[in-house]
Amino acid sequence: MIDVLLQRFAGAGEKTALVSAAGAFTYADLMRAIAAWEGRLRQAGIAPGAVVLLKGDFSLAGIAALLALLKCRMLTIPLAPTSYEKQAEFASEGRAQWIVEADGGTVDRLPHDGAHAHYDALRQSASAGIILFSSGSTGVSKGVVHDASRLLEKFRKPGKDLRTLAFLLFDHIAGLDTLFYSLAGTSTLVLPSSRSPGEVCRLIAEHGIEVLPTAPSFLNLLILSGAHEAHDLSSLKIITYGSEMMPRATLETCAALFPHVRLIQKYGTSETGALPTQSKDNASTWVKLGGAGYDWRVRDGLFEIRAATAMVGYLNAPSPFTQDGYFMTGDRVEVDGEHVRFLGRDSDIINVGGQKVFPAEVENAIKDMAEIAEVAVYGVPHAILGQAVVARIRPRDPEASPPVLRSAVRQHLAGRLETYKIPQKYEIVHEPLTTDRFKTRRRAGA
Repeated sequence: MIDVLLQRFAGAGEKTALVSAAGAFTYADLMRAIAAWEGRLRQAGIAPGAVVLLKGDFSLAGIAALLALLKCRMLTIPLAPTSYEKQAEFASEGRAQWIVEADGGTVDRLPHDGAHAHYDALRQSASAGIILFSSGSTGVSKGVVHDASRLLEKFRKPGKDLRTLAFLLFDHIAGLDTLFYSLAGTSTLVLPSSRSPGEVCRLIAEHGIEVLPTAPSFLNLLILSGAHEAHDLSSLKIITYGSEMMPRATLETCAALFPHVRLIQKYGTSETGALPTQSKDNASTWVKLGGAGYDWRVRDGLFEIRAATAMVGYLNAPSPFTQDGYFMTGDRVEVDGEHVRFLGRDSDIINVGGQKVFPAEVENAIKDMAEIAEVAVYGVPHAILGQAVVARIRPRDPEASPPVLRSAVRQHLAGRLETYKIPQKYEIVHEPLTTDRFKTRRRAGA
């Protein structure tokens, strides 16, 4: 599949492929950068099937290094700046034999043997590999092994030529999906130097960006910042969002603020890749899923996927597949005909005296209050009830009185939620509740 993309790049020639703070680069520039990386890999003596930790980001060097590694049939572990502190863990768990530092242009050996049954399967089929690690804050990260050809096959047919922002991360399945969709269509991908609301809006206005792939947490931050009011965002045609639950208030506000923009909920996992989706409408969290190569079902309220793009398996965890090949996502859902609505991770459900509480439902109710900037709900052990509901709240006004705010939230929730769903404890915080990977920080230190 990489050879197909490279042929397409050759045909695109002087068309702009990448735009960054360092300048604009054509597809011809990208081809030259890939060839240069191939030379470095050969000179270092790295053989096909070697396990390589690629330390980099969305840049000409990072993208070219990734494509060169895949072309040379390496087994590649991307590592983005937000995960640099986990370099030793990913190298050890991934059995990485080499490390490539994209922006420094260096190639060095690592003291691991590259041995694993999943790696052997890729080597026997002469396939390149992509290994992604989960971003969990506790415990050892799970390593997801993909056959690159299988994962990227859906890009054989080019999509629409749309100028896109590379917002999502270099070592995240959705970030790679953005990268390959853009390159497969010989489109232009704009690479941000930061992902602040002001910088993102500036880039949209300056470069006529048409597609913003992002996360609900960022959209909430953008709305709070008011950055959209300071820039001309009329070029924007599509906002896609995923990776976490979308708060109802955030979605409705986005639909009102950007009536000319199509809002599309995306769904995918590191284990299966991204599924084709179609939102019911701009302000709806109901989504239609699937297409050629994908199937889904619901068992006991939990969502399961069978996908042609599914991983080979985990490096360091039991298989999450059923006997008939469905990936058990752990997501609780509701179904209405062809449409699905995600309620939350089964592992996040709070059990209060035998009653299930979905954090997103409580967060949505609290987010309806104008005084609230961000909220994260989670459960803590309780001697009598099993668990109690706790809400971490960041107010819009940093000078807001905590006792007054707690009282206002309790009054707001009374009659809106069943009593057992109303938080028993409120933590008022002033630090952001969004991680640098744009996921909700539910617990302190997470």
